[in-house]
Amino acid sequence: MDQCQCFHLPPLTRFLTSSTVRDYEGTWEKLSQVAVKGAEYDSRERQPHPQCLEGTRVDLLKYIYGSLDDREKSRLIWLHGTAGVGKSAVAFSVAERMRGLKVTEESKERRLAGTFFFSRKHTKRRTTGFFFATLAYQIASNFSSVREDVNQAIRENPALLDPDKSLRDQMEALFLRPLRRLRFRLRECPPLAFIVDALDECSSENELADLISLLGQALRDPDLPVTHILLTSRSENHIRKAMHTKDVCPLVCEIPVKVFGEGVAATISLDGVDVDNDIYIFLQHSFRELQTRHCNFPQPTEDELARLASRAGRRFIVASTMMKFVDDGYNDPRNRLQLMLELTSNLLPGTEVYKLYDLILSTCAHSARAFLHLSVVAALADPLPLSQISELLGPGQGRDVETVLVQLRSVMDVPTDSTLPVTISHSSVRDYVSDPSNCSLPEVQPMTPPHSLLAYSSLRLMIQNIPDKTALLDSLSDLKRKSRAMQRHHPKNIKDFFRFIVQPPKPLQVLIGLLWLRGDHSPDLQCWLDTLDGQAWLQAQEGNLWLGTREGLDWVSTLDGIDWLRTQGGMDWLRTQGGRDWQNRNAHPYQQPLFWRIWLVVQGRRWRTKIHGMPEEVPFVMTEDGRRRVDTTIGQEWLQTVMGRDWLRSFTGQQWLGTPDGRKWLKTQSAQSWLLSFRGQDWLQTENGREWLWTPSAREWLRIASGRQWLWTYGGQQWLWTTNGREWLLTPDGREWLWTNGGQEWLQTQGGRDWLQIPSGREWLQTERGREWLQTPHGQAWQLTAAASVWVTMKEFSNTLETITKFNILPKLALQPTFQVIQIFKNLPDLLLFSVFLAFSDEDYSDTQDDSLPNMEIIHSMLAFENLAHQARKRNPPGSAALDYACHNWAFHLLRAPKAWDDTLDHTFTLFWDNYLLSWLERQWCQKGLQSSLVVLSEGQQLQTLRVLKSRKPSILRMIASRLFVLR
Repeated sequence: MDQCQCFHLPPLTRFLTSSTVRDYEGTWEKLSQVAVKGAEYDSRERQPHPQCLEGTRVDLLKYIYGSLDDREKSRLIWLHGTAGVGKSAVAFSVAERMRGLKVTEESKERRLAGTFFFSRKHTKRRTTGFFFATLAYQIASNFSSVREDVNQAIRENPALLDPDKSLRDQMEALFLRPLRRLRFRLRECPPLAFIVDALDECSSENELADLISLLGQALRDPDLPVTHILLTSRSENHIRKAMHTKDVCPLVCEIPVKVFGEGVAATISLDGVDVDNDIYIFLQHSFRELQTRHCNFPQPTEDELARLASRAGRRFIVASTMMKFVDDGYNDPRNRLQLMLELTSNLLPGTEVYKLYDLILSTCAHSARAFLHLSVVAALADPLPLSQISELLGPGQGRDVETVLVQLRSVMDVPTDSTLPVTISHSSVRDYVSDPSNCSLPEVQPMTPPHSLLAYSSLRLMIQNIPDKTALLDSLSDLKRKSRAMQRHHPKNIKDFFRFIVQPPKPLQVLIGLLWLRGDHSPDLQCWLDTLDGQAWLQAQEGNLWLGTREGLDWVSTLDGIDWLRTQGGMDWLRTQGGRDWQNRNAHPYQQPLFWRIWLVVQGRRWRTKIHGMPEEVPFVMTEDGRRRVDTTIGQEWLQTVMGRDWLRSFTGQQWLGTPDGRKWLKTQSAQSWLLSFRGQDWLQTENGREWLWTPSAREWLRIASGRQWLWTYGGQQWLWTTNGREWLLTPDGREWLWTNGGQEWLQTQGGRDWLQIPSGREWLQTERGREWLQTPHGQAWQLTAAASVWVTMKEFSNTLETITKFNILPKLALQPTFQVIQIFKNLPDLLLFSVFLAFSDEDYSDTQDDSLPNMEIIHSMLAFENLAHQARKRNPPGSAALDYACHNWAFHLLRAPKAWDDTLDHTFTLFWDNYLLSWLERQWCQKGLQSSLVVLSEGQQLQTLRVLKSRKPSILRMIASRLFVLR
């Protein structure tokens, strides 16, 4: 046997810098969140896991294992068969075996490289959008040596984790790239194996055809190690067509397959002649297990087991359903076994599973009701608990949901916890109830289509629970009228304003701020400068320029301006040239307003003394000759003495530190030690010290250990809050520091979290490193804090703006009030868009008094709209799960209902559309946001358009007929 040359590399992280490790961990954390854990073969979401019992499926499994061991070339092994023949059990058993096989005896790496089990019941498992991300996560978890390749691919293109991203791009970066890295390591090793189950559960046939084509393309790549992919599915035409394309077909090893041995041909398949015996073994095992829980339960005879096995028709789902019927946990299993034997005695061997479902329904007190409720559960867009299904269907149809469905435990999963949703046990149940003609019980015919019933029930529940009137259109129209004087678009204003949002945004505060940024600096709007957002603007370049204007300098001399000067931002401004000029103009106390003189005496004395104070004694080294001698070797040694350190603390010493000679000395080892002393730290907080921190030599110092250590001192933390400190954080050096352990720990402090709320921190969050940090555990935790609410709100607004820009209103529906609201919102000036968005999402509403606001028409109009939004939230509190389901899925069910609506459904929809749609939009906007509401409205537009065309068809036909008659 060839020895596998699988080289063991040391852990990658040994060679990574601390910043790279942080980067690495952030990307990996993001991938782990996108990967669908429920799609893995052994996930808890799939419990109980179907698997082949020992001694069953022997020939089939042997053939599959042999195919997976073939080292000659990569293969797509396609196992297909009808519903219920045990495809998923085989897939699980194969995955278990491959997971137990190592690439080499010495390594921990497994031959099972990845699994994905599709399922229509779960949103992320019924699409291919998460397929390659899930496999990439499993590949990199198994082979740590390729983890950095996966991380690098995501860092280069973060959109790869978006489920709407091109499937081809995802395959290239997340699947082929890491596997290519394994080619030489695994060239003498057994092939890798991927298991993909239930392809037919993918909801899009086009998506699935693309996936099969891409998998075929991947396995033809010459740079991949030999790799096999086991695919299971039903024998459906669209899957068969994809498998038989000219590019894919040569790679496919199809099961059923004929095999030859000793001159005898046999067929390996899921429903071969050996399956009867396998089902017999399964039933025997299941009954013995039942006896361990019910000691008085008599084992069925061999003849009874054989009869049950033959009636299963080589379908494991039939045998499994039989066992669930007998062992339902509520009835005596002895009686249920006798009932099952009686029922199956009338079935022919090889019967369809639908016949068994018929027999199970016949045991219910009301078979028609049982079929109806079973079809409703199968048709739900998202599973619901029994109580919520009952509420959704209403007191008529929903009166007996619980009592009926508990009789169907053999075909449904009904949790004992009433808060958990009920689901069907197998996809064949959905097939069975999708068409009443599948059921042979006469009482089931005719039957209301489940989607029609759910659509009607959703409409009825909404009409009963949401108000029929709202002033939303009138209030929004008023805002539109008051904003006519404004220009339509101010993209720069709203983008710039995002930089200055520090505190959780409020609609009126945002509007005032945007008016200010537009250039309206009237005294009425100067109240915005008192907010944290306004103070953030004052510290920016735009604010500094305004402070140099006449109106800015006048404001600085007001009470509000004086208060601002006492903040860190004001202190920073006083150190600028503009601030110094202002101080010089206001230097004489008698030339200043009274309140400024009072502040200067009470608050400013300490500050001025700190800047201008000098020690009383002037030693020789403070003379010109002494300063020259400091630069000698003896002078350098003297600086390390107590006297020298005292001199550095003096006014002259601090002046010398600002000279070229002083800055040259600051590069020395002794100077770097001094900078960490109390005196050195005091100097760094002086004007000369802070100016030095902006020099190249200081930047070099901040890269080394002593500089990084200083950043953790009180002075360093204070400096990070200065203008220079914040600017430094955005430099390459600052950004690299943020990714170190020290920087990461600082981001968890109050100072770091406060920084993330100001413009420079917000700007960093938009960088690649910032986005990576948001995906780390610390970044994820930060997003849940109140401090992060600003960033989260702005992200939601940006997404909403993108969605509504793409939303097209059909001309025929433009006059419908709901679509008028959407159109008005789309056409509002950008100054108002954000404020209106906030009005419906502001849960911390406070009643603002008119007299505290600027006396502007648009401000008062926005206040009226904010009050309306507050009243709307009070009218639309969070509802039950059933009401939420109805509001989100009414269009989903209407689109899937038979095209010929009955009069009741047609009338109910018309009533809802004409009288309640606008109230529905108001409720959804309050509860779920405008973005999700537009998705449902888009489906609603399709419905209404189809109804209009349908209603006009007879008149169009009559017109055509009349014209033909005239011509005739």
